[in-house]
Amino acid sequence: MQKVYADAEAALSGVLQSGLLIAAGGFGQCGIPERLLDAILASGFKDLTFVSNNAGIDGEGIGKLLATRQVKKMICSYIGDNKEFERQYLAGELEVDLCPQGTLAEKLRAGGAGIPGFYTKTGVGTVVAEGKEIREFAGEEYILEHSIVADVSLIKAWKADEAGNLIFRKTARNFNHPAATAGKLCIAEVEEIVPVGNIDGDAIHLPGIYVDRIILGAPYDKKIEQRTVRKRELAA
Repeated sequence: MQKVYADAEAALSGVLQSGLLIAAGGFGQCGIPERLLDAILASGFKDLTFVSNNAGIDGEGIGKLLATRQVKKMICSYIGDNKEFERQYLAGELEVDLCPQGTLAEKLRAGGAGIPGFYTKTGVGTVVAEGKEIREFAGEEYILEHSIVADVSLIKAWKADEAGNLIFRKTARNFNHPAATAGKLCIAEVEEIVPVGNIDGDAIHLPGIYVDRIILGAPYDKKIEQRTVRKRELAA
């Protein structure tokens, strides 16, 4: 099965349509599938629901799609410094399901594992628990959380072989792994593609069985979400 596609547009061909539920990897500006998100931007499809830790920042990643009003709903754990995200949310223009970060990761992991739901203590006694089933185990209350299965997963990795086996670089593993497994179809953009057999089996972070399509996205700019530096001290 041929998994390597020429570019993001080709990899998304026949997949994209308005109204999709999309799981996107990444954390801030680290490990986001930026080439694939740019292709969605260019496609013009709307009413999209994204499951992602956050929506990046203004003008980057999912933030670009918020600016063009292609996103109907965000399921995320963090709004962060995205001013347009904040504005749309406070104005009631964007549906937002805020979810504790660990719970969101488990929703994706469980979806990929075929587990429809799970109980967690996270959020008991808070607004997170509103409208959700609560059960008691060993004298403690737990919230029932439903798993997430996305129509398509978009992820970014460091290296892939032609069979789709992936290696993530350092913290770029973040939400990319659970997002990948939670999708009915998984598309990965990577910095390097090598022939099968060139990756040590023990080094593989995500087996190719989970990856349907791959594109080479390099070269990338290594973006910094916030750069804070100390003021230069005056010379004595």
